Amino acid sequence: MAGDSVRDDELAWLDATEQAELVRGGELTPSELAEAAIERIERTNGALNAVVTPLFEKAVAQAASAQLPAGPFRGVPMLLKDMVCHSAGDPLHGGMRVLRDHGWTEPEDSHLAARFRAAGFVFCGKTNMPELATSVTTEPLAHGATRNPWDPSRSPGGSSGGSAAAVAAGMTPVAHGNDMAGSIRVPASCCGLVGLKPTRARTSLGPGHGEYWGPVAHEHVLTRSVRDSAAVLDTIRGM
Repeated sequence: MAGDSVRDDELAWLDATEQAELVRGGELTPSELAEAAIERIERTNGALNAVVTPLFEKAVAQAASAQLPAGPFRGVPMLLKDMVCHSAGDPLHGGMRVLRDHGWTEPEDSHLAARFRAAGFVFCGKTNMPELATSVTTEPLAHGATRNPWDPSRSPGGSSGGSAAAVAAGMTPVAHGNDMAGSIRVPASCCGLVGLKPTRARTSLGPGHGEYWGPVAHEHVLTRSVRDSAAVLDTIRGM
């Protein structure tokens, strides 16, 4: 386990850049990072309700695979917001009870998810969000409210509230989010994180979605460091 080289309570607060450096330097393996992240999610998620769809078995298999891409973030665990950035064979609810009850899954990776995979990220789960990302709080009827790790009596904001709560709690160093009217920036502010809405067309949704939200909705991540936000943006940039 990760504790043999880096104590897990220290590992939880390393940013994605440093975790990737530990893998490249041979100090940790992708499997150790994935297992440590899963343990943290299992330990802390009950109080926060940030992760609504665990993908633990897939994460362990992905981390241990010889085919894990040798991208700049090889082996670093991340979470995907349960909206737009869908992964092959996994549930996608968008905060909606109808999709949850139907057991809807997506047949393939979205363009952005494929870019995250190529960067070497290991998907550990999907994060909570308000229905159809239409609120600045994260309280969907489908999955219940997400709580702020700094003060569980307060909201982590929205609509990328589950992602923000998870990163702020140390579950993973980075989590996907999207932003039309503050959906990355509001929860980043509420949870003390770095949240950037990228320039239009900087991160592409690819042919599967195109620009169906026009020039106002952009995809990126929530992080604990500016360098992570910048490095991920460089890695997944589109146009």
